[in-house]
Amino acid sequence: QVQLVESGGGLVQAGGSLRVSCAASGRIFSSLVLGWFRQAPGKEREFVAGIFLSGGSTYYADSVKGRFTISRDNAKNTVYLQMNNLEPEDTAVYYCALYYDGSYYERESFGSWGQGTQVTVSS
Repeated sequence: QVQLVESGGGLVQAGGSLRVSCAASGRIFSSLVLGWFRQAPGKEREFVAGIFLSGGSTYYADSVKGRFTISRDNAKNTVYLQMNNLEPEDTAVYYCALYYDGSYYERESFGSWGQGTQVTVSS
């Protein structure tokens, strides 16, 4: 039974930075990939960034490439999403989830969703 908890969201001015965290229960990541997704009002939940929990390889959506960095801290069983040069378009609820099957980019391939953390970027 895997439990994910997101934290670290808040209100940030455009151009600022924020780091959100995804803490996993237990001390072992049993899934291959942990992904960050976000959902803005009126929009579908979309992929943001993913990390292969074993080796640490990362991949990103084009919209955040060069601005966001996903990383992991194995000792804390936690994955982070460092968000730099934030834009109002980044405003969304940010979720983390574990991959189980299918595309590495699609929300349908992930499960064990956390409750989400709100990130708001003001102009």
